[in-house]
Amino acid sequence: MDWKNEYKSKLVAFEEASKAIKSKDRIWISPTCSAPVDLVNALCKRYKELENVELSSGLLMHSFEFLKPAYKGHLNYHTFFLGPVERKMFPYGNVDIVSINFSNIDWFMKNIVKANVLLAEVSEPDENGYMSYGPLGTFCNDTVVEDADMIIVQVNKNVPYIYGEKNLVHVSKVNYICEKDHPIPELPQPPVSEIDKKIASHILPLIPDGSTIQIGLGGIANAVGYGLEDKKDLGVHTEMLTDSMVYLAKKGVINCKNKSHNQGKIICGFGLGNKELYEFLDKNELIHCAPISKVNNPIEIAKNDNFISINSCLMVDLTGQVASEAVGFNQYSCTGGQLDFVQGAGLSKGGKSFITLASTAKTKKGIQSKIVLSLPLGTAVTTPRSQVQFVVTEYGVADLYNKSIPDRAKELISIAHPDYREELTEQAKKAGIIVG
Repeated sequence: MDWKNEYKSKLVAFEEASKAIKSKDRIWISPTCSAPVDLVNALCKRYKELENVELSSGLLMHSFEFLKPAYKGHLNYHTFFLGPVERKMFPYGNVDIVSINFSNIDWFMKNIVKANVLLAEVSEPDENGYMSYGPLGTFCNDTVVEDADMIIVQVNKNVPYIYGEKNLVHVSKVNYICEKDHPIPELPQPPVSEIDKKIASHILPLIPDGSTIQIGLGGIANAVGYGLEDKKDLGVHTEMLTDSMVYLAKKGVINCKNKSHNQGKIICGFGLGNKELYEFLDKNELIHCAPISKVNNPIEIAKNDNFISINSCLMVDLTGQVASEAVGFNQYSCTGGQLDFVQGAGLSKGGKSFITLASTAKTKKGIQSKIVLSLPLGTAVTTPRSQVQFVVTEYGVADLYNKSIPDRAKELISIAHPDYREELTEQAKKAGIIVG
């Protein structure tokens, strides 16, 4: 049977496909903007028939019914990265948080998730019957396919066909195919503030032409990304391809011609942003999308000379410990790839890693410094002080790499908000961090 006839033979309604799910199945759902929305919705309608089905995904962009408390015990949800939707629903009890380094996700998938079912959204087949996993599916779908006994896909003509490795699934490999089109969810970008621009202004002079970059999410990341437009011959090796990178590539700033590793290619684990980004990903030979476990491997990152990593955080203590995912026991996001890229930059010839934050934050208690003597009780350390290179606020750059604890404290106090420097100095002396 040729693949076109096989495709037709596997084509079913969503309701029929969902009936293949049994109690106690362990399901991986393509994350974020690659979730097969109508397929998941069909499964949710059956929830009372099912017991202890374990669903795993992350950074959801749809408020699926399974997040409601009534679904607990029927469809139990586990997230590897907490996003706004999951954060809102977390208090209701059907969101289980698992915080991992993205470089370790293959082990996590095989030893913790142990999915026997894959639910994925895919592109229309190419001339050979291969369907692309789209913007987020390459993340780790292929790892699931290796062990799954059931693969169900939703074909959506709006899913971009993205070049790379372990990025495709053949019609012959899947059990059921459903069809329904919908726009790919876009990730709204936060506005760039004057503080964001000031922080970026300290970083931009430290990024030489020809560097290979990784940039995270948020206003500071956007200020840096769009601020790179006057640079030349930049390369990209990043877990996430961003709107600003697409802008730079279209301007010719990003061309990857000087990369020491994977020359001529933008290496990314996934793409998440606006419609223009998804269109840029479609059949673009500049793009090479690979599993996140490979993209985020610090050894792989370090093969890029002059590697620049830029990430944000929530707060930093005076010894240099970086908290990027929680304040106290209040979880905001998850570990993700920050430490992977900090380590990779540290191993790169000429590499630099920057951790960014505004010097203060508005809280229920008023304005507070984000550079603190010690992290609040329960706060997770995302990047240990032994790995941190540069910390940047709107007041400057603190170089912490391999310095003594007193020197780190003094560097950090120098970039804290002026209103808090005297208080931080006194606290540091009282704690014995600074002597004299």
